[in-house]
Amino acid sequence: MGKLENSGGTPDLAPAAVRSRMTRFAVLFPVWLLAGFGLLFAPFTQPVIHRGTASLVEVSAWLVRLLGGQASAQSEVLRNPASGFAIRVLNTCNASNVTVLLWAAILAFPAPWTAKGKGLATGTAAIHVLNLLRIVSLFYLGQVSEKWFEIAHLYVWESLIVLFTLVIFWFWVQHTYSSVVDLQR
Repeated sequence: MGKLENSGGTPDLAPAAVRSRMTRFAVLFPVWLLAGFGLLFAPFTQPVIHRGTASLVEVSAWLVRLLGGQASAQSEVLRNPASGFAIRVLNTCNASNVTVLLWAAILAFPAPWTAKGKGLATGTAAIHVLNLLRIVSLFYLGQVSEKWFEIAHLYVWESLIVLFTLVIFWFWVQHTYSSVVDLQR
């Protein structure tokens, strides 16, 4: 099947080709998601994840000190040495779960591998920058109110980081699709 023109004059894929790509995504997305979460929780990946999380906590402590606060990093624990307040950054608090979500979506999406590579790199970086801001803000909030810390941690930030991940994927799809359409013209 060839290309069809839509009302905007841009080329559209024929309905059978669109269904084929949608089916491919619907099959590959859960496969990549299961593979990603399997790796995330596999025993042999835990040392790497632990080191990455500890590094995230060190950068968080550095950022808190840069902002004028007091913080120390002890493995996966971010602590205020003056007040004793501390938070532990666990495996999924390190943004690994939403990174797996983004990677599964990008890898399953029918796009050139170079576009996938760029999307994986920039999307992962953006997620981890936001997560760093999340950890620092929760560290400050937890010292003011345990109640608001719990609400922000379990509901507000969790929702925002998942939504942010979906928005990153949506922007990547739009950019990738517009690049593919430009190539087809």
